[in-house]
Amino acid sequence: MDSALYNVIGNVKIPKMARVRQKFDPSEFTDPAAGIRGELSRPEIAATLKPGMNIAITAGSRGIHNHKLILKTVVDIVKEHGANPFVVPAMGSHGGATAQGQLEVLEGFGITPAYLGCPIKSSMETVRIGVSPEGHDVHIDKNAWEADGIIVINKIKPHTAFRGSYESGLMKMMTIGLGKQYGASLCHQSGFKNMGRLVPMFANVILANCPILFGLGIVENAYSRTYMLKALTSKEIPEKEPELLELARSLMPRILFDDIAVLVIDEIGKNFSGDGQDPNVSSRFATPYASGDFTIQKVCVLDLSDKSHGIMIGAGCADTCTRRLVDKSNLEASYINAITSTVFDCVRLPMILKNDYFAMAACIKTCNEVDLEQIRMVRIPNTLEIGEIWISESMMEDAVKNPQIEIISQPQELPFNDEGNLW
Repeated sequence: MDSALYNVIGNVKIPKMARVRQKFDPSEFTDPAAGIRGELSRPEIAATLKPGMNIAITAGSRGIHNHKLILKTVVDIVKEHGANPFVVPAMGSHGGATAQGQLEVLEGFGITPAYLGCPIKSSMETVRIGVSPEGHDVHIDKNAWEADGIIVINKIKPHTAFRGSYESGLMKMMTIGLGKQYGASLCHQSGFKNMGRLVPMFANVILANCPILFGLGIVENAYSRTYMLKALTSKEIPEKEPELLELARSLMPRILFDDIAVLVIDEIGKNFSGDGQDPNVSSRFATPYASGDFTIQKVCVLDLSDKSHGIMIGAGCADTCTRRLVDKSNLEASYINAITSTVFDCVRLPMILKNDYFAMAACIKTCNEVDLEQIRMVRIPNTLEIGEIWISESMMEDAVKNPQIEIISQPQELPFNDEGNLW
């Protein structure tokens, strides 16, 4: 069986590829610690920090540039006010929906008690803190609930599965992140069709019933570098987060080429996107409630990030993947995440091929209405970092004409090893 399959695709030509740099707005916040100190020194923010308070600080599971430095700076400032900080993992069902698993996710980012200088209290236990106007129970992390105050920290960006005034950000961190697996599932039960409405509805219940001191919103540029840090009072969060979302949307990177037939993604993972691969880049949306303005015929994923801890969300949105990726996958942990979100497409298994060459070859061979000898193929490291990418030889003319593209290397054969893999 294997021999027949690989005979069918074994003669597919993989195009020569050139490395290019995509030029986006490079503006960034070069001293985030100083920026945070400036924001938290605003009188209306500083006044919320009082001596003796026990203060919970949220830490999520997404890849955030300067994440551990941002957290440590906030911890230090809370201590300087005479309060007692601790960090709570705020990541819904991630980490296999276990307290230890969520600790391990943070450890993977270097976020540890030793680095922060404060405890990390990880638990999946939640407390019902109120009811939404539509009758939904609203839950948050028990450790956060028992604190004298809560500081919400998160990156603000467009979501992968729904659209609304609040997408990924502070309101969603309260609703889904602090909700842990149980609280997140209560919000997800109505489906992504309603998430744009339910996220702020749940968050407003939390704001009304929990001691949210303030939020710290993070906006990143197209190179995944810190662009803005903005502290918002509990009253300002619902008022000003939509403006930060639109700023983040305007800064989002994209692949600066049209008519892509095949997209090769080196790694997927929860540290890159909630969907493992950001559909705002890959074009593969898992729900009909978010969409983009471009399509890619075939998507191939080669590997799973170690920092995803076996969660293979995103593989199901591809057309082919490698045996390497499947072998790294923790299916049960992945299914918990899918069940919590109610969306299964991301955890379906695509066609599984034994190596990188065949995973790419199957995608190339099955493209329609294109010249396979002049295939337009793009390779990216992941969907979070697309400043430098690879393009096929047939796209070089477009690259030369585009002032936002800098050619780093001329087209060359991909360096497959004896096993047919790139690494």
